[in-house]
Amino acid sequence: MHAPFVMRHDAQGLATLTLNRPDKLNALSPDSFVALRAHLDAIAADDTIGCVLLQGAGRSFCAGHDLSTISADMDEAFAAETIDALARLPQPTIARIHGHCFTGGLELALGCDILMATESAKLGDTHGQWGLVPVWGMSVRLPQRVGRATAKELMFTSRRISGRQALDIGLVDHCLPESELDAAISALVAEILANSAGTNRIVKALVAAADERTHEAALKFERELPYGLPADMAQRMGRAV
Repeated sequence: MHAPFVMRHDAQGLATLTLNRPDKLNALSPDSFVALRAHLDAIAADDTIGCVLLQGAGRSFCAGHDLSTISADMDEAFAAETIDALARLPQPTIARIHGHCFTGGLELALGCDILMATESAKLGDTHGQWGLVPVWGMSVRLPQRVGRATAKELMFTSRRISGRQALDIGLVDHCLPESELDAAISALVAEILANSAGTNRIVKALVAAADERTHEAALKFERELPYGLPADMAQRMGRAV
């Protein structure tokens, strides 16, 4: 029986999704996206999950698009929509980046809210090296992360940068020695899960909405939300009374 292309493990409100093609450095295939999409759709509807961690098995997070599948076999629209689904998850999401994180792998990581990398990680957009053009969100999400000028330089050169360099330009949010990364992620997850999951969902939706509205419209949208405690927090306080 073939091992799952993406594995899911739930524990105490955290869903961990693991890309599971370690022999291919977790390069993304059509089957990878089918498996990932199924997990994302299930998690989006799961109120028991308050945080999601995306990681890669073996030596790398994700080396990118499996070049052997650049053909009619890969549904590029479905792949792009799957990364959109990751970005739209109501729960906070964290990418654990180690080893290679190139091109399609970087596009996948950019679909997460918080990016955490090892110092030895290597990140980059290599579309230009292979004569390809981005279709999974690179031209939108990378400039949002690092600014237009820096994004264009990275894309024009196909330059690989270290985790530390990625932190310096704002591509990742945290960079640590590999031996310290998991402890830092666990601490961050604990902080997130200690909060109201309902509030976190609303805050994430508000921030996303602000990106799509003018300043005035975003403020108006926030003020029009029903005021009061999310259901999970109201229950928590009710039990504490």
